[in-house]
Amino acid sequence: MNIKPNLQFSVLCDDVRREDNGKFLLLGLFEAINAKIFPATHPALFVVNRWCKGEGRFTQKIRIVNAKDKAIVFQTEEQLFELEDIDRHHTLISKFNNLVFTNPGKYWVEVLLDNELVLNYPIILKETKQ
Repeated sequence: MNIKPNLQFSVLCDDVRREDNGKFLLLGLFEAINAKIFPATHPALFVVNRWCKGEGRFTQKIRIVNAKDKAIVFQTEEQLFELEDIDRHHTLISKFNNLVFTNPGKYWVEVLLDNELVLNYPIILKETKQ
C-alpha cells in the first residue's frame, strides 16, 4: 500500500553541490531571470525537491510552463523514487540546460507526483535595457 508523500521543499537555484558529509549546498536561489533580448536562452538551472513522510514507489515530473499560453518550455521524464518507510526522505535534483523562454513574463515551475500537480511557483522573465 502506498502512502502519498509530502513535498518538504522545492527550490529553484543556479547550482547544487554535495559535501563529503552528504549535505547538499544549494547555490544562487532565485525567482527571476533577466534577459536583454527574447527569445532568451538560460544556460542552466536546477530544481531540487525533497519528498518525505510517505511509503511506496512514486514518480515525479517537473515542467516549466509559460503562464500566458500554457506552452510547455521543458519537462523532465518521469523520475521514479521509492520511500521504504514513513521516516525516510528522498531528494531529487533536476538540471535544465539551455532553456529557451520566448517572451518576458511569468512562467510556472510545476511539480507533479504520479502525474498530479502538487505545487507550482513562478519564475519571472524580465527584459532589461541594453
